[in-house]
Amino acid sequence: MKEAKAPKSEQTRALILETALRLFQENGYDRTTMRAIAQEAGVSVGNAYYYFSSKEHLVQGFYDRLTSEHRAAVVPVLAGEDELAARIRGVLLAWLDVAEPYHRFAAQFFKNAADPESPLSPFSTESTPARDASISLQEQVLAGSRTRADPELAEELPQLMWLLQMGLVLFWVYDRSKGSSRSRRLVERVAPLAARAIGVSRFRVLRPLVRQVHELLVEFAPRGGAGG
Repeated sequence: MKEAKAPKSEQTRALILETALRLFQENGYDRTTMRAIAQEAGVSVGNAYYYFSSKEHLVQGFYDRLTSEHRAAVVPVLAGEDELAARIRGVLLAWLDVAEPYHRFAAQFFKNAADPESPLSPFSTESTPARDASISLQEQVLAGSRTRADPELAEELPQLMWLLQMGLVLFWVYDRSKGSSRSRRLVERVAPLAARAIGVSRFRVLRPLVRQVHELLVEFAPRGGAGG
């Protein structure tokens, strides 16, 4: 049997996104226009805007693709490991693997994403689907582990772990080591520390500290959307 082809609309959307990513890499994000993307992809400008209402929307398409590829890449890790440090390590290393092809122009996105008012910010309303998917993945990391955290932190932990991943992203953007080796070493060091901190949070002697951490998270942890 022949494999079913993706609908023409999906093929066109993918072509526009692939073309945009290539031009962002070759010419820079700021110097690449929607007109140039449309011309290079062989579609009309109107057609390009039909699939992506703006250049920022194209980057959101990239975020969504990266998130989808990451979720697929971590399936073996989450299915085969119940030790929390190994699950955290595997998820973070998988993100580095799927993101590596885009490393050369990642910094171009970051200077725009760093603006809290930018739709490219990971905390923006526009980034909600990718952000929610990533936080949901962190929920799976915790749920499938034999490590049990303090119940008072249960609601906040997935977002805190996503923020840990965002910290890795920032480090990776500026990492110029071969194959992002420094970012990978950072993961190896951070994963067991994060797992240990989560594990000891349930001990009664640490209960007052856990409550203080919980209060800090509720009040100060960055939130997505306009009310972040």
